[in-house]
Amino acid sequence: MQEGYQFQSVELKQTAFRIDGVFLPPPEADNQTVYFVEVQFQKDPLLYHRLFAELFLFLNQNPNTVDWQAVAIYPNPNLEPEQTYLYRTLLASSQVQPIYLSELSSSSVELGIVELIL
Repeated sequence: MQEGYQFQSVELKQTAFRIDGVFLPPPEADNQTVYFVEVQFQKDPLLYHRLFAELFLFLNQNPNTVDWQAVAIYPNPNLEPEQTYLYRTLLASSQVQPIYLSELSSSSVELGIVELIL
């Protein structure tokens, strides 16, 4: 451990969060993956801070969740947050997928799903 660190017990107060969309599987489904959707049409440098706080709070409150996937939908790559170092492992994993509407063809399945959500 690096010199100068201080050990503290920190109390965290919980604020209310609202996830843009959560797709919950039916109880009898073989695939028990929960899908989280965040739709972002304006620049928000704290988007991933909020998304992962919401997602992990959901998992804390739903401990029987088997698996999860998250999708962040942007109109174009320019709106994705630039400071992502804190979440580099999650963002590099297959569990988190950014989707850019500007890069989808008009006949893609992904675009159909996005249109359904919107």
